[in-house]
Amino acid sequence: MVVVGGGMAGMSVAAELAAAGTHAVAVLEQEAELGRHATGRSAAALLESYGSPEIRALTRVSRRLLDAADAPTPLLTPRPLLWIADRAHAAEVEDLLTEQPDLRPLSTAEARARCPVLREDAVAAVAMEPDAHDIDVAAVLQWFAGRARAAGVAVHRGSRLAGAERVGGRWRLHHGSGTLLADVVVVAAGAWADEVAALLGARPCGLTPLRRTIGVARSPRPVDPAWPLVATVDEGCYFRPEGPHLLVSPADETPSEPCDARPEEADVALAIERVNRVTDLGLRSVVTSWAGLRTFAPDRNPVVGF
Repeated sequence: MVVVGGGMAGMSVAAELAAAGTHAVAVLEQEAELGRHATGRSAAALLESYGSPEIRALTRVSRRLLDAADAPTPLLTPRPLLWIADRAHAAEVEDLLTEQPDLRPLSTAEARARCPVLREDAVAAVAMEPDAHDIDVAAVLQWFAGRARAAGVAVHRGSRLAGAERVGGRWRLHHGSGTLLADVVVVAAGAWADEVAALLGARPCGLTPLRRTIGVARSPRPVDPAWPLVATVDEGCYFRPEGPHLLVSPADETPSEPCDARPEEADVALAIERVNRVTDLGLRSVVTSWAGLRTFAPDRNPVVGF
């Protein structure tokens, strides 16, 4: 069995399949390192109140898995999430509270006690997910990679899939380092998944890579590392502490071709502008910024199966 893609999806799938002991497993990763694209560029938050009901269910299961992991360091660190809304979007917070009983309503004063930089007019309604967490993404990826190696998974880095053909009921896969034979191919290639599907003669799933921008902004005021993750309910922006600075995003979703995504200056500026609308920080510049591709099927749920 061959897994195409060495990010979080690919390495976790490879580790679980190899641990089952029914197949020899190999991973093909086009880059020289694992997790270079979407895996290494996320906001690194485990949020049980985000996404569709299917996504939220998967998040809850993932939480149990990561809590029980025998990793050398903790994979999750508590950081509550505040969903905030101004008056125009207050009803959306009420809908969240109705749909998701694990969320707690907060008053404006309670929200500002947890994050004092919030503007009063930006928090007409607030829902808190008290049990949200930061994820140590690098540690999670290395935990899966270690489990995969221990189970005998062969990881071929710098090995982009170049072609595939059926020979005697099996796949012959041509890649940058040679050829592999496989009974089953698992496509976990993120933004490149439909391209890989086409190489295998499969029907593309209509996957769309969407660019998401993140910056680490200099704060003119001290940043308390205990501040929560704050997100506007209309997905206009989010922010959280990042060392002495503030991680900010305009929660953008710009369609993109599969690529090594780079941030646009206008999107970084938009992140600062939107965070300044909901805080009194007066952010002006960033220390660094990056972008990643979040890839979605039309219904924004995972695509699983043959």
